Amino acid sequence: MQSKKSFAAVNYEICNPGKCNPEEGRCVAVQACSHKVLKQLDGVFESPMIFQDLCMGCQDCIEACPLDAVYMKHIGS
Repeated sequence: MQSKKSFAAVNYEICNPGKCNPEEGRCVAVQACSHKVLKQLDGVFESPMIFQDLCMGCQDCIEACPLDAVYMKHIGS
């Protein structure tokens, strides 16, 4: 049986690094991720990806996102 796990997730309908950081297009939440599991793999001005299996659930990225596009997701029993 899988244990309960919480991790950050991105709402891609809301996420827009160009709004958060119009000059550089860098995601503010990526910069706040102390575990470096949130990354803009496709480059600046592109939405980030979260490596959910590595996410520690610290919520640093959630608190940093000015658009509330990053949220906590819970799975398991």
